[in-house]
Amino acid sequence: MPERTSLGVEALCADPGLIPAGNYGLVTNFTGVMADMTRNIEALRHAGVRVSALFGPEHGLRGSVQAGETESSAVDELTGLPLYETYMKTPDELDQLVVDAGVDGLLFDMQDIGVRFYTYVWTMYDCLLSAARTGVRLVVLDRPNPLTGIAVAGPGVEKDCESFVGRIDLPLRHGLTVGELARYANGHVLPERLGTAADLQVVPMADWRRSDDVERAGTPWVAPSPNMPTSDTAHAFCGTGLFEGTNVSEGRGTTRPFETIGAPYVDGSLIQALRALELPGVLFRETWFVPTFHKHAGESCRGVQLHVTDRREFDPVRTGVLMLSTLARLHPDHFNFLVPGERVDAPEWGYAIDRLWGSDRLRRTVEGGGDVEPLLAPVTSTHATYPEGVLLYTDDR
Repeated sequence: MPERTSLGVEALCADPGLIPAGNYGLVTNFTGVMADMTRNIEALRHAGVRVSALFGPEHGLRGSVQAGETESSAVDELTGLPLYETYMKTPDELDQLVVDAGVDGLLFDMQDIGVRFYTYVWTMYDCLLSAARTGVRLVVLDRPNPLTGIAVAGPGVEKDCESFVGRIDLPLRHGLTVGELARYANGHVLPERLGTAADLQVVPMADWRRSDDVERAGTPWVAPSPNMPTSDTAHAFCGTGLFEGTNVSEGRGTTRPFETIGAPYVDGSLIQALRALELPGVLFRETWFVPTFHKHAGESCRGVQLHVTDRREFDPVRTGVLMLSTLARLHPDHFNFLVPGERVDAPEWGYAIDRLWGSDRLRRTVEGGGDVEPLLAPVTSTHATYPEGVLLYTDDR
């Protein structure tokens, strides 16, 4: 087995001199753990890093609440440190939190999953903007991309669809670590939008290859949100997360969310049609389930479960789009996209599916009974997608 990837937070704990001295606010949550599963908060303070405040994202510092929620505690009971919740704060509100905390810089350390509409990277991005506006430093302690860092797939984001599930024009499967995404945004987005860049530093990992998924990296999987229980879920979510913008259950309220898709109106034609597609790297199993909460709670649903058999061959974006379009074609009288005002971040900003996809093209194509294939560009590599100077890692150890 290859050597375990050493995280950015481990490098900082081993050498606190990597960053300038000062008081830091730690932007983190329950995924910010060390190799022995203890919290980064205590490890950093024990190493001599002056953490004087904590900042929590969606789901909160402890991860006790569902999507679209945050916790309300003002103090971390284990350390007594003040806790500031960042979720859905306006730019002015976030800047005021940073000022109120009295910090010289922000440390960011939490586990992303490599999918554009997963919100932790946008917490980082908002903190990057705030750092540029307030003049504090942002230090990103890097962690692996669980989907690997070699494949890029799916569309970017058009300006009128930017939201907290896609702040900037970034592919749906972006192929970057959080540190690399920060470098890309700081060097190629902030100068245009703010006229300046932030004082950004990335503490990189050691011994991470771009082709490493979370298992190859040797880092234990900590469920980064209540409905992301396994790394299999993360791979499926890259495509099936699109069902959040429809009236189809994406499996919330089951033990296999985002791997289980269905609705009360689905019949046996779905499993036959999906198997006929012969999509690489995935098998479909017909399933029945009753969600305990969320869409169709308490109702018997029929649908499918995805079983990813080969992660290298599996294209989650293509799979998710073809599943969605197939289901819409088979059940035109029942399938629909959630109308503006229903679910998924900032409902006043239009259709949820448009914010997830990054434009209205998927919705309009499916509604019109069109062919979705033209929307599905071939999978590319990170090296072919991003400017020189963004990527921190190769495939060599």
